[in-house]
Amino acid sequence: MRISVVDVGSNTVRLVVADAAGGVPLPVHTAKWRLRLSEQVTPGGPIPEQAVGQLVDAVAQASKTAAKWGAAGPLAFATAVVRNAPNRHEVLHTVRARTGVDLCTLPGEVEAELTFLGARRWMGWRSGPLALFDVGGGTLEVAFGRGRLPDFVASLPLGARRLTHEFFEDGDPPSPERVRALRRKVRHQLRDVAARVRWEGPRTAVATSRTFQQLGRLCGAAPGRHGPFVDRQMRRSDLRAAITQLAALPAAERAHLPGISAPRAAQSLAGAVVGHTALKLTGIKAVTVCPWAIREGVLLRHIEDGPSWWAEVVRRSEEAAPADPVPLRIASSATS
Repeated sequence: MRISVVDVGSNTVRLVVADAAGGVPLPVHTAKWRLRLSEQVTPGGPIPEQAVGQLVDAVAQASKTAAKWGAAGPLAFATAVVRNAPNRHEVLHTVRARTGVDLCTLPGEVEAELTFLGARRWMGWRSGPLALFDVGGGTLEVAFGRGRLPDFVASLPLGARRLTHEFFEDGDPPSPERVRALRRKVRHQLRDVAARVRWEGPRTAVATSRTFQQLGRLCGAAPGRHGPFVDRQMRRSDLRAAITQLAALPAAERAHLPGISAPRAAQSLAGAVVGHTALKLTGIKAVTVCPWAIREGVLLRHIEDGPSWWAEVVRRSEEAAPADPVPLRIASSATS
């Protein structure tokens, strides 16, 4: 069986086509289309018509590419940049009408569940009680669990793009006062969630997302060309030093640092502040940078639980109000 997933993020539309033999999604083809939706959408604002047209074209190309590689219609989802837009339903309807792809949005808590599943399968059972941190453009997802799926999840409005827009819009590089103000906000928002993770006492902690991958490289982890099976650790102390380094440079110069790409250079500082604050509040000194995340989680749920769960996700996405904060928890058992 060959399946595919399309992930519409704040900067890129990504396609993964995978073989599902043996219950493991083994990639056979990947592709991406850079849209940089985050540059065209202000936090809380609608997605403009031009950006919707670009999104339609990218999803259509992704669907055609998946078909060429022998995969059925892709499991397609959009993250916070579309989920939080007031014209979300119009965007989803337009994509479906013009491409035939059932693009849906996932509540942040479901994103955390699926990302946790991907990380759990990658790390294996020997990792024990597992804490997960995933910082995207609009939100930070945190999860903890002892089994296949998490016992506890949280989605917080602490995305790197969102915070960059809120705190660093007027200065490049930002002033030390603005960096401290950002840290205070992150600390306040994370306080209760961090206390829960600290109380649970995870044996292993992982960080996923492109932002953490780039920060891990900046902190000394092996580059991507060394392959996914290289152990990549990111220490809290190194992340603190990276904040000092990033804060001293304008965004254009950050793009010359190891691992930091030009499209994410502006938001790299906010991502580093969020990551370091999360680790400090939870008492975690180092994380493993995990290559599997939400896309692999979607593929795994499809393989392990069949197509009916995704049909339910799509149905709930159609019914939810544009600003609905109520989490959708996909039916699951923490012990399964």
